[in-house]
Amino acid sequence: MPTFPESIPLTEQENPRTANLSSSSTLDIVRLMNEEDARIAEAVRQVLPQVAHAVDQIVQRIEAGGHLFYLGTGTSGRLGVLDASECPPTFGVSADLVQAIIAGGYDACYRAVEASEDDAAAGARDLEQRGFGNADALVGIAASGRTPYTVGAVEYARQLGALTVAITCVPDSAIARAAEISIIPVVGPEVIAGSTRLKAGTAQKLVLNMLSTATMIKLGYVTGNRMTNVQTRNIKLHARAIRILQTEAGLDEQQAETALDAAEGKLPLALVMTLSGREKTAAAAALVESQGVIARAIELLRTR
Repeated sequence: MPTFPESIPLTEQENPRTANLSSSSTLDIVRLMNEEDARIAEAVRQVLPQVAHAVDQIVQRIEAGGHLFYLGTGTSGRLGVLDASECPPTFGVSADLVQAIIAGGYDACYRAVEASEDDAAAGARDLEQRGFGNADALVGIAASGRTPYTVGAVEYARQLGALTVAITCVPDSAIARAAEISIIPVVGPEVIAGSTRLKAGTAQKLVLNMLSTATMIKLGYVTGNRMTNVQTRNIKLHARAIRILQTEAGLDEQQAETALDAAEGKLPLALVMTLSGREKTAAAAALVESQGVIARAIELLRTR
């Protein structure tokens, strides 16, 4: 096995444990992949203090009126788009609170636009066009840590005075040096050399899950472990909302259906109306004032 120079990122190096992959049986291939995947959770566990620090800083920015942006290229960019797109239906927040920017635009979500990642100035331009400012938080996602598009965007955001967070799998990489907070789960070489959609992509997804979920919990969009701000856009979510109403407000199923109907299918509104005993107009106004945080809206109504 050759020794690679330090200039080659860890994510691009060959994995000695999978050197005979192409001549392995199908069962051995998937077994090797599973063994490599088992290393990911431990790598993420090692960076939990950095993840928690990033969450606390992101929460501060959002509470002060800022927004959270994800930015990346290729697999990293697509993972950012996926995580951002899940926030409105899961937590009932506006679509602009958590935004994603991917090199090459949203077409790059379903087809490769690799050349776009080499433009170091394009990331900054895309942030500027999206209205990114110094009150916001940027999470730059780059498995190798040296993608010009993403590094350039992080450098630009930090110069503005915005919060900058890097998610990468390569220590002491360009993006880690550029960002204020660096989250670096070191997963090692990939099963297929350089195919960072595998271990690096999985590690990035785990970290993004934590960033968005913990942020929304800290902001008050989860009660206990229940999605009390979930949007009831289909049968499954409607049924979930009924169960949450039953648990949170001590209602039977029919009472929960009636409460949800009175709130026009909006679970947060139904919870505030039921738990505060106030009518819809007052409850809706309190939710607006509390930025959609149910507990805060109820407290506002109880003090009036």
